[in-house]
Amino acid sequence: MPGNEPLVLALPKGRILAEARPLLRHAGIEPEPAFDDPDSRQLQFRTGAPDLLLIRVRSFDVATFVAFGGAQLGIAGNDVLMEFDYPEVYAPLDLAIGHCRLVVAEPADMVAGDDPKRWSHVRIATKYPEITRRHFATRGVQAECIHLNGAMELAPRLGLSNRIVDLVATGATLRANGLVEVEHIADVTSRLIVNRTALKTRPDTVGRWIERFREATLATAA
Repeated sequence: MPGNEPLVLALPKGRILAEARPLLRHAGIEPEPAFDDPDSRQLQFRTGAPDLLLIRVRSFDVATFVAFGGAQLGIAGNDVLMEFDYPEVYAPLDLAIGHCRLVVAEPADMVAGDDPKRWSHVRIATKYPEITRRHFATRGVQAECIHLNGAMELAPRLGLSNRIVDLVATGATLRANGLVEVEHIADVTSRLIVNRTALKTRPDTVGRWIERFREATLATAA
């Protein structure tokens, strides 16, 4: 991208975006009014900074936009980074938002007679097949993954799988669906991510935004 073109910052929709808004303000990023209009179908937005545009996309797509150069900066959970493992994505900063954890869960009535240390083959419903396979492979367990993009909690009830791998914040959704956490895979927070090529070709501009987010993270944590 030419050196005088605005950078693009990819932001995830939903809860993480709400948590990111104080960071954006502290970093000096004020989106145009349409950004906060719930009825707007606009996906790209100007900001008060002439060298920065925003796009709002699905959380799982942020890293893809950054990896392939559609955006030079982004905010993505490390669950997404672990799942896709894009070599072109650099994550210089933990923003300390979006706290949750990635876990294995199963129906509560299975727990008493179950021992995860004795598993040799598991059938898992998950949005994270790569993370799931790697997690179980480290101890020689074969994981058969059923890829779902949502409503994982229904899978055991409807016979798709006995267990799920999913993100958990409070655990309320698991409890409401009769599931219990039985293994912890990873703690998850959201990170500032950067396209490595953009960092090499525009180090001053990209580096300045990294530092702004670093200062914003410290300010909002204080």
